Amino acid sequence: MPYPDVSRLRLPTGPRADLALAGVVLALVGVAEGQRLGADWAASPSVIGSWVLAAAVCAVLPLRRRHPAAVGWCTVLGTGAYYLLSTVDGPLVVIPIAALYTLAARGRIQTSVAMAAVMVIGVGAGALAGTGDVTGTAVFMLTGWLVAVVALGAMRHDRLAYAEEQARGRAAQERLRIARELHDVVGHTMSVIHVQASATLHRLPKNPGLAEEALTAIKQSSKDGLRELRATLGVLRQVDEEAPTTPAPGLSRIDELISTAARAGLEVRLERAGADAPLPAAVDLAAYRIVQESLTNAVRHSGARHVVVGLHHDRRALVLSVTDDGPGPARAVHGSGIAGMAERARALGGTLSAGPGRAGGFTVRARLPFPDHHEPIGGAAHDQDPAGG
Repeated sequence: MPYPDVSRLRLPTGPRADLALAGVVLALVGVAEGQRLGADWAASPSVIGSWVLAAAVCAVLPLRRRHPAAVGWCTVLGTGAYYLLSTVDGPLVVIPIAALYTLAARGRIQTSVAMAAVMVIGVGAGALAGTGDVTGTAVFMLTGWLVAVVALGAMRHDRLAYAEEQARGRAAQERLRIARELHDVVGHTMSVIHVQASATLHRLPKNPGLAEEALTAIKQSSKDGLRELRATLGVLRQVDEEAPTTPAPGLSRIDELISTAARAGLEVRLERAGADAPLPAAVDLAAYRIVQESLTNAVRHSGARHVVVGLHHDRRALVLSVTDDGPGPARAVHGSGIAGMAERARALGGTLSAGPGRAGGFTVRARLPFPDHHEPIGGAAHDQDPAGG
């Protein structure tokens, strides 16, 4: 008998989690309120009012992500009215506590503190009024719970803010890296043009006419362009970083990436489709870096054993995907470099998506457009495939 893969079981999140929590709390409140029914199951007006209030409080909980403050106050006031009508200590207080956590996690600390204060004051007033189910110990315990919930929400907010700041920093670093590599790719190409044009001039006869003028223009233009490129982008290079003497890597070296991943314990399968035509240097470099970063993430974060790298060439774009079978969490907040990969795709006018795959695992998919080799470069950029991914 096969055993279920527990690692792939996921608890509900988002609105589904809110619905599940509201359903459980409402069921428990119904069980508690059932104690107030008589032998003939007759419900008094106060019992009916308690059920209506409990249902209303639980019903608004799934809206807390869109309207956290409004939902928070509704749940606090509704829960307070419920406890005034009911004579049993139902667990409805869990609902306003969840709404309170959402407010604190959104950075609404003042509103969450005000809500917590209203709850404590209300329970304290009940204790002073001599309500049998409310004592000073209950007030003290509720205060501790509320302080802990607000503190946890504030910690969550700070952690998300730090993660966003880290993501912005990684994106900025990736932009600098792209600029440096653009400098390398274009600079290497123009250097080759300059050397070839200079050598051709020396080999030509003395009176080649227009050919000599054309080669002279190529030589001068490449020299001026190279000087301007280095002056414009060279400031982005680190002070102690040496300029490379070889062109940047591309998909011709993808076998090296696969070998490196295999040594780290991954089984990588490469799937190619479409015409295997030469790619523009910028697209070739971006595709290499995206595959490299995706394989690195699979090794470090996913716990995967198998990875499929797909490369599909068509006339207008390169579509690549990297899919692993790991049970690990989404890596967007854990130093995965997904923001950097998306920055590379956007720099070329392309798109990149990353998230859980349909059959589990994690998938990175990118579409990197480039001009049709049979069309002018200037006009092809506006004629992209609208159905591409």
